[in-house]
Amino acid sequence: MRRSFRARGARGTRGLVVCGVALVAVGGTTSLAGAAGAPEADLSYHGTAVLRRGLLDVRLTPYDHGPSAVPDATVRLKWSAPLADRQRLPGGCVRTGVREVVCRTGALAADGVGERIALVLRLRGRPQEVTLALDTVWGGGTVDRNRANDRQRVLVLDTGDPYSF
Repeated sequence: MRRSFRARGARGTRGLVVCGVALVAVGGTTSLAGAAGAPEADLSYHGTAVLRRGLLDVRLTPYDHGPSAVPDATVRLKWSAPLADRQRLPGGCVRTGVREVVCRTGALAADGVGERIALVLRLRGRPQEVTLALDTVWGGGTVDRNRANDRQRVLVLDTGDPYSF
């Protein structure tokens, strides 16, 4: 009887550990990591988005406002309109959904600027406008207590004009 009880308990514990890891992976930088003494960094992204006849040109630069360096991070870009089926993505970027792409930032020094990420994507159809949402998915094991500046939403109209964020 004791064996079966221990076996069930071990399975239950293992399930909790897996769920906890999944929450951290999906939630990105979390305060749970801060409780464990993880270094703190403040990530943000600045750039432009241009929409012209269904073609979306996005250029963004990651920033780490410190106080700690970030070994690598992942930024998610999500659009209100679906992407065309075929896309040519730069190295370090991968499509993760019908409307979503994630890109790695590479290492970011404390109070440093990262390499520019440039994407040219085709949207399905020719929407007159699209909303672009950006946020950090993973912060390289750092904690970001100021999530307001790494989460952005930008309305981009099909005018060929650059919209800054």
